[in-house]
Amino acid sequence: MNSSSRAAGSGQDRSAGEANVRDTPVIPVERLAMTFVPQPWRFAVERRAEIDAYFAELRREKPALWNGRVLMLHRVSLAGGVLEGDFLETDYASLLAWRAWDFPDRTIKVCFPLSAIRSADGAFLLGLMAAHTANGGQLYFPTGTPDPDDVRGEVVDFDGSLLRELAEETGLGPADVAAEPGWQAVDAGPRLALIKLLQSRQGADALRARILGHLASEQTPELADIVIVRGPADCDPRMPSFVTAFLHHWWS
Repeated sequence: MNSSSRAAGSGQDRSAGEANVRDTPVIPVERLAMTFVPQPWRFAVERRAEIDAYFAELRREKPALWNGRVLMLHRVSLAGGVLEGDFLETDYASLLAWRAWDFPDRTIKVCFPLSAIRSADGAFLLGLMAAHTANGGQLYFPTGTPDPDDVRGEVVDFDGSLLRELAEETGLGPADVAAEPGWQAVDAGPRLALIKLLQSRQGADALRARILGHLASEQTPELADIVIVRGPADCDPRMPSFVTAFLHHWWS
């Protein structure tokens, strides 16, 4: 992934206290049925000039940001363990402006897959987002906002998007981790995080060293560091609320 263009447009919910994080719903999902159903995004159309000005200001602070194309969720339902959703296409600048301006269109969600990498000794590994990315300084599971390259016919391929982001951010592939069946959906208001548990055969320290070696080989890595999380005491305010909610749910 070009991290400057498609880093998951979710950001930290700075207003969420610990009690709110623990109350954030974490819902098991057996299967995804995600479809590309394009339509105009009224917010992006009507506020185009403001969005462009906002993004130009962001690029003065972070020149590596690129206004690529992303997919946003405009319909979602869950029944019988199947999460169905319809996505439209927009530009990354509109996503960032929508996020920065407190999500003025609540009919839209940003929905993205995350790789919860779990080591053989039971720890989770999170990446510290590099300063040049839109979410610099935050601690994430490997992730990225789906884009038009993830569309296969009419289907939005979340499994493929997940594995691509995992490889690009960590150097890990399907031979290095075993994907657990299903997903955990974390409903954080305008953000819908879909988390897949990926089990590694390596211990946390060895796995961290391996990923750091991958980052060192990259010219502009998306991640600045890898952080090992072993229990509730390791939760960090740099984690977005949906990450913390998933971890508390796992440990409860």
